Amino acid sequence: MLILTTQDIHLEQKATDKSSAIAAIAADLTHSGFVEDKYVQGMLEREAQASTFLGNGIAIPHGTPGTRQYVKKTAVCVHHFPQGVDWGNGNTVYVAIGIAAQSDEHLEILKQLTHALSNDDVEQQIKSVTQAQDLVDILSGKNIPKDLIFDEKSFLLDFPATDLTQLLAVAAGMLKNRQIAQGEFVAEIINQPPRYLGSGVWLAVSNKALTQSGISIVRAKDKGMYQDNPVKLVIVIAAFDRTYWNVIDGLTVLIYQKNLPKLINANAMQMITLLTKEEKTGEKAIFTITNAHGLHARPGATLVSVVKKFSADIWVSNLEGTGQYVKAKSLMKVIGLGVKKGNRLCFLAKGKDAKEALEAIGQAIADRLGE
Repeated sequence: MLILTTQDIHLEQKATDKSSAIAAIAADLTHSGFVEDKYVQGMLEREAQASTFLGNGIAIPHGTPGTRQYVKKTAVCVHHFPQGVDWGNGNTVYVAIGIAAQSDEHLEILKQLTHALSNDDVEQQIKSVTQAQDLVDILSGKNIPKDLIFDEKSFLLDFPATDLTQLLAVAAGMLKNRQIAQGEFVAEIINQPPRYLGSGVWLAVSNKALTQSGISIVRAKDKGMYQDNPVKLVIVIAAFDRTYWNVIDGLTVLIYQKNLPKLINANAMQMITLLTKEEKTGEKAIFTITNAHGLHARPGATLVSVVKKFSADIWVSNLEGTGQYVKAKSLMKVIGLGVKKGNRLCFLAKGKDAKEALEAIGQAIADRLGE
């Protein structure tokens, strides 16, 4: 796994323009033995094809597919420009992350940057940073609130037990096993009275000994009883921050609409949709990515540029990932899907030109997104 370290950081750099900035980064990559001299030409050619500016003062210059042969070892080199560098089109770069990748190892770096770029304050933070470790923390998203842990691994359906305490213990243990909760959390979930929501659904929440918010759901194979109420489904919430609030909102809606039985009978992904209110509607199409290195910056940018030509609302999910939909017009969100060769992308489009959009997206993917 490729992870940013302080050894990759070069603070207090200066450059008159982006070409000289890229040349300096390539020189450091060459000096460190990561690339051959010719790799710099690939980085400059790539920049001429399309800007590597990502937003919030960050760019990711890298070579073309044709110059991967000059990469000796996958690596990154980060140059920090406190005075900024004009990257064209009115964009100023304060941090340029030079990437030399032999295959798709750099996708992990792009996923880390996705978290960092979700922070509206990141540009100001990187401008004023003075310590290498601080820059690593910012770029790695260490100080960004972590996402809610609620995915296909959050469920244990048709568990062969009917005792409420046992079901709660199992659900709490699932969160502990995912290393977002400790024993004190499990003990409180077991010992505190759970809340009965109706229709056999029980809820337990604790904020003890957590590192992140998360949710686990256990459904009993057979119905049990507790205090004269049926036991069929338990929901346990690790309440570290506010990221779980939308799930509480989803539960409230289901209770108000008397739709808890629908939740009980759903599969894992349907439960996520019901509780997070992320159900999407519209025209649907699934395409397989055949690019050798998946959706890294260049093909990702090409895909987003195609999507932006249409007025329709368009979402995309990686069916080999979490299955969650993100806005297809956001490069950061698309890169954050971590799409590799062979992954299937499901697009949903809603609007007057939805069908045309999906056709164009399908054609662009068939054409390997410009590669």
